[in-house]
Amino acid sequence: MAFPSRRLGAVLLTCAALVPLQAATVSQQSADVFAKKVAQIQQQGLQVRGDRRDAVRRTAVTEDELNSWFAYRAQPVLPPGVSQPQITIVGQGKVAGQATVDLEAIGRRRSTGGTFDPWSYLGGRVPVTVNGILHTQDGRGRFELQSAEVSGVPVPKTLLQELLSNYSRTPEHPTGISLDEAFELPANIDKIEVGQGQAVVVQ
Repeated sequence: MAFPSRRLGAVLLTCAALVPLQAATVSQQSADVFAKKVAQIQQQGLQVRGDRRDAVRRTAVTEDELNSWFAYRAQPVLPPGVSQPQITIVGQGKVAGQATVDLEAIGRRRSTGGTFDPWSYLGGRVPVTVNGILHTQDGRGRFELQSAEVSGVPVPKTLLQELLSNYSRTPEHPTGISLDEAFELPANIDKIEVGQGQAVVVQ
């Protein structure tokens, strides 16, 4: 089974966007199940859906399946310097995530050396935790940030934006992803319903 496209993988990671897991079960089998569901979502996205109500396709993805995929299959779609992503699907649109991020290079580049410059104190591989609400409708998505921490210390939105911009740059998007910017959902996804422990992809 081929890995999902980088675009879909990036959207899944961004939506979770970047709270440790609670009683999560991670396995190769669950990773394979998730990979099959992603392939199914991609295939369904190629089909033009009419206006009939029974043509709506709903694919449920569990928290364990997603985290298993991150553990066993996500490496090819993760940017260099980002590892060990973990997602908690809280419910009612709320999601939380944690990833280990290498801040050494970006810290050296951004630091002014000033006493009150947060970049002066950042370096090495540290856990970055993000909490927020995923809003999706009519093929568009937006992540509403509620809080962010680096090594357990609350950080301002501007610092998180700098991290996101640095690690999401591509030749097509040299400035990277903006936290406040709405994005197009891939594979003709209409919306994603975020429940407790699972998310339902609606096409």
